[in-house]
Amino acid sequence: MVDGITPDTTSSHGGLVNGPVSEIYNEILPLILDAVIIFIGAYILARVISFLLIRLSEHFGHARIAVRMIVPILNIIIYTTAILLLLHQIITLSTIEIVAFSGLFGAAIGFGLKDVFANIIGGVIIAFEKPFRIGDRITMGEHYGEVAEIGMLDTRIVTPDDNYVTIPNFKIITQSVASANAGLTEMMVVIDIYIDHSADLDRAITIFKEAVVTSRHVYISDRCFYTILTENQLHSVRLRARAYVWDLRDEFECKAEISRRTKRAFQQEGILPPRYYVPGEMPELS
Repeated sequence: MVDGITPDTTSSHGGLVNGPVSEIYNEILPLILDAVIIFIGAYILARVISFLLIRLSEHFGHARIAVRMIVPILNIIIYTTAILLLLHQIITLSTIEIVAFSGLFGAAIGFGLKDVFANIIGGVIIAFEKPFRIGDRITMGEHYGEVAEIGMLDTRIVTPDDNYVTIPNFKIITQSVASANAGLTEMMVVIDIYIDHSADLDRAITIFKEAVVTSRHVYISDRCFYTILTENQLHSVRLRARAYVWDLRDEFECKAEISRRTKRAFQQEGILPPRYYVPGEMPELS
């Protein structure tokens, strides 16, 4: 060693830079790779378990919604375990390495992962607070359908038109969501029938009521009752039935069956559908 000259401890060898910076780099890079592997494995495991439980739930009849709600709980357990495994590796790092990793983690949140973490928190809240469950029929904004999946990042519903709608979890916990069945398989359906003002209202109500109570889809009990309401409108009288179906999946079949039978009976009884009247010919509303 020449006097007055300090050895270069940061010279490269084999393409790597020696020194304190390289030591931190060599520790952080494997940690990042391990984190990626851990979370990919957790994601695959969660998807497989979700698929199997949802398929299994179809064999439980009216208890299928309760079985499906195990899925988001297991997802939380799986991802929490993945985080704990990652934290266990972080604890083995030195203070400087933890600070460096925290800086990278904070930068990742600031540069685009903020919404991801908001969705994760939303998924945890949905899983434990249960504003709705897998299998529920919900309305959120302009979307209505059956909840097919509650994930860590988003919730997916299937609309009556068989479209899959993906809703970020943080939106669900910040907006109003209406659940039509609140975790039960029974659900209220509303059927509207319109008749002319000149029609026999009492007879129409009797026919409509008979179609409702004799429907194979309708469930009537002390808790699940039915009602028939009438309302005079400008060109018609609206008859509205509110009744519960045994299984929420029969919602549209129930509506179609009752409407079809009622209209067929109306034709046989001479109960006319609504007619449009010109000014001055409108009959008096009773």
